Amino acid sequence: MAQTRRQFLQQVGITGGAGVLYSTMSALGLTGVAETPAYAAPSRADLNGRGAKHVVILGAGIAGLTSAYELLKAGYKVTLLEARQRPGGRNWTVRGGTVETDLAGNTQRATFSPGQYMNAGPARLPQHHVTLDYCRELGVAIEPFVNQNADAYLYREGTTSLSNKPIRHRTAKADVYGYVAELLATAADQGALDSMLTAADKQALTAFLTSFGSIGNKASGFAYTGTDGRRGYTVEPGAGMEGGTTAAPYALSDVFASGVGNYFSFEFGWDQAVMMFQPVGGMDRIPYAFERAIGKDKIRYGAEVTGLSNTGNGVQVTYKTGSRTRMVTADYAICTLPPHLAAKVPSNLPTPIVEALKYARPTNAGKIGIEYGRRWWEEDHRIYGGITNSSLDTVNTWYPSYGFHGDRGTMIGYYNTGANANTYGALTPAARLERALMQGAKMHGDVYTKDVKASFSVNWLGTKYSEAAWVSWPSQTDGVYARLLDATGNIYFAGDHLSHAIAWQHGAMVSARAAVTALHTRVVNR
Repeated sequence: MAQTRRQFLQQVGITGGAGVLYSTMSALGLTGVAETPAYAAPSRADLNGRGAKHVVILGAGIAGLTSAYELLKAGYKVTLLEARQRPGGRNWTVRGGTVETDLAGNTQRATFSPGQYMNAGPARLPQHHVTLDYCRELGVAIEPFVNQNADAYLYREGTTSLSNKPIRHRTAKADVYGYVAELLATAADQGALDSMLTAADKQALTAFLTSFGSIGNKASGFAYTGTDGRRGYTVEPGAGMEGGTTAAPYALSDVFASGVGNYFSFEFGWDQAVMMFQPVGGMDRIPYAFERAIGKDKIRYGAEVTGLSNTGNGVQVTYKTGSRTRMVTADYAICTLPPHLAAKVPSNLPTPIVEALKYARPTNAGKIGIEYGRRWWEEDHRIYGGITNSSLDTVNTWYPSYGFHGDRGTMIGYYNTGANANTYGALTPAARLERALMQGAKMHGDVYTKDVKASFSVNWLGTKYSEAAWVSWPSQTDGVYARLLDATGNIYFAGDHLSHAIAWQHGAMVSARAAVTALHTRVVNR
């Protein structure tokens, strides 16, 4: 049966992953670029002399801060209630002196050296996210974040010749792409794809595969030999007659059996593709810049919300500061609390709204920052930033994208989610470090366990006022999630969970903008 071009591309994606698929589509001229819709911020002029409305915002995380910032620019009175003693919510940078007690009773005091830090929550910024627009507007300096590094490692446990040893990313990619190109070019040449491709398509595809996989021509059987240096050298090219020495590729069956190619699609993700950025000095430069722009006097820290109600002419919110219960009334409220926590706040919200809040599914994530007295990953392994991905329960190890060639450095020893995060979260902080060092040594050698100066670990499911790294929804199209997109009386909801960029600050910001726009439109049209 003849197959369509769409069916052919689906098979390419299944065989070679998103990277091969995207490149094949490019060769056939089938890719395009999307643009972020423009945002028309509310303005004071829209109010046309109306008195300033008061909006109370629950939570000074990124959604709450964005809401407050935009409302203040439009002439509203704003009060933010934040249970923590800092802005940012899950945007949390841990430095020396940070003290945190989790829900299991573990207290950690960070002892990182001056200039060293770990971003316990968000740590990277895609260049198309509106987060960068706010960085520009608020004066937050940014620098590159190395999200993908050809010299970082891939590590897979197993029984193939690639298993149980670190493989450079460039080596694995060269072999996977080379063999995929060889197989696909051979299939096309032998007529296996004639029902799916025109003659012109085949010619374009073969030309692309020759370059993409660094394979030979038809006379050589499109063979992949790995002799062009893409996969690295055992002896690097040097002076004089030293042209470098390459090693033979790993066997085709071992390459595919190892599963190393399954990670390559990561860098093609819409929110993960290079370039990536980070604020200079830590991700919390963003919430503190918001705090300065909003005015610290408008934020009540240590204010744990204990009640939320619609009233006849506005809203009423009760909260605790220490042992004292206080109350604030306002015309409107924007609730940016995590939905699974907002559902527990006593309120007069209708049952379907509370059910919608409960519909969210908390997801755990764990991180550990490990400060070393020497930047051995640069000196010994020639790795400058980037991520080593593994099948171990550490999953991802991040090398710092700041402080290059410094005396010290702080790695993210693990960044994991789900069951792996729960495994580490169940341990004490000391046991987390011990396990992380043991696993890291499998990939980096004994140096990974030496000269450790400080560490700090985060279990987001056990972090008070968050109790998750982010949430997911069983569905965003069955009508339950949508209940939270409109106002319930005078109460609006916002947060990354009410977006299609969950777990990103961008999601929190665009959701906040949507809530502010809806509220402002309502006020203007009254």
